[in-house]
Amino acid sequence: MTVLPLALAQFVASYAATTMTVAVSAIAADLGTTVLGVQTAITLFTLTMASLMVPGSKLTDVLGRKRCFVAGLVVYGAGALLASAAPGPGLLILGYSLLEGIGSALMIPPIYILVTVTSSDVGTRARRFGVVSGAGALGAAAGPLVGGLVTTWFGWRASFLLQVLLVGWIVLLARRVTEPPRPPGRPRFDVAGAVLSAAGLFFVVFGVLQSGTYGWFVSRADFVVGGVVLLPAGGLSPLWLFAGIGAGILALFFAQVRARERAGGVPLVPSALFRDRVTGLGLLTQHVQWLVLQGSFFVIAVFLQQVRGYDAIETGLMLLPATIGILGSSAAAGRMARRHSQRRLIRGGFVLAIAGLALVLALVRVDSGVASAVPGLFLLGAGVGIMLTASVNLVQSRCPDSAQGDISGVSRCVSNLGSSVGTALAGSVLAGAPRPGGTSFALALATLGIAAVAGLVAAVLLPRPGAGAPAPG
Repeated sequence: MTVLPLALAQFVASYAATTMTVAVSAIAADLGTTVLGVQTAITLFTLTMASLMVPGSKLTDVLGRKRCFVAGLVVYGAGALLASAAPGPGLLILGYSLLEGIGSALMIPPIYILVTVTSSDVGTRARRFGVVSGAGALGAAAGPLVGGLVTTWFGWRASFLLQVLLVGWIVLLARRVTEPPRPPGRPRFDVAGAVLSAAGLFFVVFGVLQSGTYGWFVSRADFVVGGVVLLPAGGLSPLWLFAGIGAGILALFFAQVRARERAGGVPLVPSALFRDRVTGLGLLTQHVQWLVLQGSFFVIAVFLQQVRGYDAIETGLMLLPATIGILGSSAAAGRMARRHSQRRLIRGGFVLAIAGLALVLALVRVDSGVASAVPGLFLLGAGVGIMLTASVNLVQSRCPDSAQGDISGVSRCVSNLGSSVGTALAGSVLAGAPRPGGTSFALALATLGIAAVAGLVAAVLLPRPGAGAPAPG
């Protein structure tokens, strides 16, 4: 099996999640809407993808891994084509927010499932995960730079057309993707569980995204619905209202899972998956890794643009050392996996990432030179690249092939939630500052550093290799 189409698909999905940020003003002016309207479309894309990741992963057991992957590509490409021709915000939301979000939820889980079930050993699997993780990180890092270049030279619609061309190429390459035969019999899809999990995750992620506007604890503004102030400024942040609703729905989802298991049925996700210590801690490290990566990129990008006055292209070039660090460590993932346990690699990755954040805090100032950011950003990228590959390998390898549809969706959902929390956490710290400046950005990076330390603690708590039984399928 060739890993190229899988890596390219992850690149496109990550690219789409970050490239829109540099084209917001151009899209708003062209479509006759506001910046807030375009940001709403970006938020809906994040919500759609995060909400449907677990049901999308489970569909791989029903439709087949390769078939689900190709179907996701087709839906995603159709969405990008619609968005490129959008005459107004409505079609943009349909194409970008909904169809690209649904396509991402269908195609991303099979990427990790196919890598796992077609790799014969840990080293091969680590090498392939390194390629996929590197492509995803490259897409996220290159999104603002490439998006800025394409938007400046050809217009924002060309960025969507570029995605259409890439997706068409990936569909052709996907013909060479093979998958092991599935066990006889097709499991029934748990529709009720899919609805409950999607609704619960929607409200949780939506609540987290509100923190940038209202804050995490005390609301910075009135929360108004239909002209009625539901939560006044100075009171509890609406984040907790939506997160509470989401948590309540997810509690119903877990109750439904247990009830379905007691009745002898197959739930959307088996409850035993969440009782495995290695899986739980591995998922936690994944969440923190994406939180630190996306949060750091957000803080540094905003610092460069607001304080130093850089444009999107200059910002993307400044982030290049982190991208090189990610790609370099991802390329070495196979060799590192043969020499060290995944547990040790995750710990080492966190140590490097924390050191990178510390160097950025120590060396980068409002008036410091370009070279001051290079050592810290490189270490940050190298650390993230090491632990991203190791965590995915640890979690996916923990489950048998029959449970890959279960763990892949949960893993991707946890990672997406980490990205959302990282950006929202960093944004809320910056928004809460009395005025933009070096101190507020240092505080935001320090907050992310504390989160990285918490991730390191979770990595330290991971049992030694071979401890405990594998997660049940």
